[in-house]
Order: sequence, then C-alpha cells, then structure tokens
Amino acid sequence: MPAPTVLVVDDQPINVQLLKKKLEREGIRVTTAYSGLEALDKVVKDRPDLILLDVMMPDMDGIEVCQRLQGNEETQSIPVIFITARSSKEGKLEGLGVGAVDYITKPIDLDETFARVSTQLRVVAINREMLNLQGRLVEARRAASVGAVTQGIAHNLNNLLGVVIGYLDLIKAYHDKPDLVKQNVQSVEEAVQRIVAIVKQLSSLVIKSRPPASKCSLQQMIDDAIARFRHELRVDAPVTVNNPLGAQLIETNCEVFEDAIVKLLTNAWESYDAPAGAPRPIWLNTEPTGRNPEEPAVQINIEDRGRGLDAKIRDHVFEPFISSKNTVGVGMGLTIARHALRNMGGEVTLKDRQGGGVCAVMVHPINKRVLPEQDE
Repeated sequence: MPAPTVLVVDDQPINVQLLKKKLEREGIRVTTAYSGLEALDKVVKDRPDLILLDVMMPDMDGIEVCQRLQGNEETQSIPVIFITARSSKEGKLEGLGVGAVDYITKPIDLDETFARVSTQLRVVAINREMLNLQGRLVEARRAASVGAVTQGIAHNLNNLLGVVIGYLDLIKAYHDKPDLVKQNVQSVEEAVQRIVAIVKQLSSLVIKSRPPASKCSLQQMIDDAIARFRHELRVDAPVTVNNPLGAQLIETNCEVFEDAIVKLLTNAWESYDAPAGAPRPIWLNTEPTGRNPEEPAVQINIEDRGRGLDAKIRDHVFEPFISSKNTVGVGMGLTIARHALRNMGGEVTLKDRQGGGVCAVMVHPINKRVLPEQDE
C-alpha cells in the first residue's frame, strides 16, 4: 500500500520544512505549497490524502482556500487541518464552519501534529475501505442472483454506514480531545469490520464449488468449534458435550464443518434474553443416523433454553437477514450454516425443544457423497 500524501501549506518556509521532516520520518509522503493559489494547484496535481493549511497567509488566506476546496466536488472530501496562531474559540469555530476537521495552534508541537495527522489519515483509510466494499457489493449483485440476500445486505450496510457516519461526526466534534477521538475511531473500525464480515458472508453464499474434503475427527472438530465460538463472542460460554461417537472420522472439510457448528452455537447463545453474567446453558449431543446402513451419517443436536422460535419468522428462519434480534449487522448465520452443510451433502433444521428453547439439528454424511452441483 503506497504511503499517504499530506500537503503542507504555509507562507513561512521554516514551518513547512519542520513539518515536512517530521512527517517524512514517520513514513508519510509530503508535498508543499507556500501560498493559497499554489496550494489549489497542488491539490489538483497531487490529490493529497490530507492538507495541513495555515490560516494567515497573504493574497488568499486558509479560510478562502478551504471554502474553494469545499465548493469543488472533486476536492471537498479531502480533510483539512488548520494551522493558526489564533487560539480563540471564535477563530476555531470559523475554521470548522468552512469545513476543517481539526485545528493545530502555533507554536507547533510536532508530536501532537503527527498524532492528529495519523488520526485523520486513519479516517481517510476507513472511508476508502467503505467505498471499496460498496463497489464489491455492486459487483456481487451483478454476479449472483441472490435477491433477498442483496436487499438484506444493503439494509444492513446502510445501517452500519449510518453508525460510521455518526462516529465520524463525533470525531469532528471532539477533535480537541484525543482520548475521545481514539475511542470513536476504534468504534468506526469495529463497524467497518462488521461490514467486511457481511461481504465475506455474501461471497460464501455464491460460491458453488465444494471445498476439499479429508478425514477429520468428530471430537476434534467439536472442540475446535467450541473454542472458536467462545473466542469470537469473547465469552466463557458453558457448552455441555455428550459425544458417544468420540473421534469418529468424517470425510468433510474441517473448516466448513466447524464454522457451521460455531454459527449454531452462536444462535443458541443469542437466543437468551439474559442479563450480563446470567447463565446461558447450551447442550451439544451427537448420535449416529443415516438413510440406510450404506449411507451412515452423524447427527449433532445443539439445544438451548432461550426464547424459542418466534412464530412470526418460524417459516422463514433460514432466509437471509431474518432475525429476531435487533442488533445491526446480523441475520445470516443460519443461512450460511445451511448453505455450507447442503454443499457438503448435509442439512440443518430447527425444531422446538421440549421444555422450551430450540434444538438445532445438523446432519452430515460420514463418507463423502457425490452430489450434483447446486444452482442456488
């Protein structure tokens, strides 16, 4: 990835050189300008990722330069950090009012300047990643006929983008409070990672080729899946395991098999309306099954005592983005699990658990079966 570019604009050469040396030592590419007009030319030529702009300059001050940048669709998205000797509240508000994202007060503290520049460059990188993800989503829509999936993804992406925009607004509002800026940048990164996860889930739905299979230990896959489930949810969730089949070898793709179990365990965990710290018991049981002795299979039952199947979504629970949870960015776990198991010759179903809750039933053949390619 190429180094980010920062345009430093100041009519005092000593200030320009100090900032240039500091930023270049930190691995940032720096271009320079010594007047407002030169700065506008450099923006068109170099398309910097960020501009450090002195407010008080002859001929054209920084306020006018920023206004011109904001008035041009091609440059209005470039963040501007003002450099000024004015520390009054009115002066800062004037700069923020014309579109600046932050303020640095003279005399310049080089370490503080680098910290503020780094924060804004990270925001720029996040914005670009979001745009790339949107572009990939458009390509995915063209490549696959997944109707409800893409509609659900668009809805969830829009929600997540709203979250990102909200935190970016907070970053601008608290530009002079580094701790809050750092906290909000972290929240933006988490939202972007959830967007990335949604796009990856879409990719897994449209892949038709089956992953390579090998002989895998049932007990080992169960143990690994439970460990992944706890790690991904960051909980020390109790799972009671009863596996009379032990280390039975199953011809499958270990990662796909484990991922399906993880998603069913996650669904069981999230089915509880329990306060933090309250117990959420989950049981995992195995048993032999199969259509006939020539086609033996293993059945894994994952049970919970949660809220049970919602009557409103009972018939659509495996459709993309059908969820009883109100959290942004959920609703594809069961869809992915069923798709993956069917692609390996297995199946996933849900049923009411006697005494309350849900029992997820996962069936997988012990030996690899030759199946026609799916068209879904």
